[in-house]
Amino acid sequence: QVQLVESGGGLVQAGGSLRLSCAGSGRTFSNYIMGWFRQAPGKEREFVAAIRWSLGLTYYVDSVKGRFTISRDNAKNTVYLQMNSLKPEDTAVYYCAADQNPRGPYSRSYSAYDYWGQGTQVTVSS
Repeated sequence: QVQLVESGGGLVQAGGSLRLSCAGSGRTFSNYIMGWFRQAPGKEREFVAAIRWSLGLTYYVDSVKGRFTISRDNAKNTVYLQMNSLKPEDTAVYYCAADQNPRGPYSRSYSAYDYWGQGTQVTVSS
């Protein structure tokens, strides 16, 4: 059984940084795509970033390009989301997800992902 556990959320001022972690267990993710999504109150869950584990290829939504970086640590079976220059509009619950049967380079659709973490709150104050 795959389990994903996020950590690293919190309250930060605009312009600040946070690093989210997603620790995976149950199997290795060498053939997976790992994604980060976020959901703000009253809004739909939104794709943020993804990484194709085996190749290290990364993908981002336009609104976070140049500010966020997704990466993975093979030895720790962990995916990270480094978030810099945070803005109040980045405030949301952030979720880690795993796609075990990738059908392309990556997917922005939450329905493509098979496993989800419990989420971690990120709040950016102005």
